[in-house]
Amino acid sequence: MAQLASAVPIVALDVPDAVAALALVDELGELCRFYKVGSELFTAAGPAVVEALRARDVDVFLDLKLHDIPNTVRGAARSAARLGARLLTVHASGGVDMVVAAVDGAGPTCGVLAVTVLTSHDAASLARAWGRKSLDVRAEVLRLADQARFANAHGIVCSGDEVADVHGRHGSALRLLVPGIRLAGGESHDQARVVTPARAAMAGASYLVLGRAVTAAADRPAAMERVLTELRGAAA
Repeated sequence: MAQLASAVPIVALDVPDAVAALALVDELGELCRFYKVGSELFTAAGPAVVEALRARDVDVFLDLKLHDIPNTVRGAARSAARLGARLLTVHASGGVDMVVAAVDGAGPTCGVLAVTVLTSHDAASLARAWGRKSLDVRAEVLRLADQARFANAHGIVCSGDEVADVHGRHGSALRLLVPGIRLAGGESHDQARVVTPARAAMAGASYLVLGRAVTAAADRPAAMERVLTELRGAAA
């Protein structure tokens, strides 16, 4: 795969079992060398699927969104690092002490990303979930990003809408992972805040998570090629 100066694409293995996951990896081949293992696949297949992916010499983003007491999260992060995960998510709302514990457990080989506001939320739904009359999503993302930086996290997860603001505030001190990536003209599905690969990359994203934009395409390698072409254009 050609070197991309702007952002690293990560394909989401949001499938029910290891057989489907590994088939997708084999189908994309050299077009993608970084994959997300989320709750659905990890619950079904366990650590063995991470080991199988690493055996194929691809990088793994373990998207478990940990949220527990600091000691428990520290142990889980340590286990993720031992499996060979390159990235791991925890919820920023778990607090600074929890994120610090995750960073400590993950060590130098596994970057901890703090999830700020899920891309399925808009201002109204987030306010309802957190018991507020009103809430500014951008302000909340920036507040949680500040906490993540204080905790020495590798980066944060935010939508494309907030990337430029967070990057402007923190620069390279926080790596930004953006889910909800959609190709131009694609459906948003259950995501409230979506963005194209080029827009996210040019705004300062370090990692882009590609779900149904690639995995639900009739021709998945062609969809992945389209993403890579768009990212090369953004990096030019």
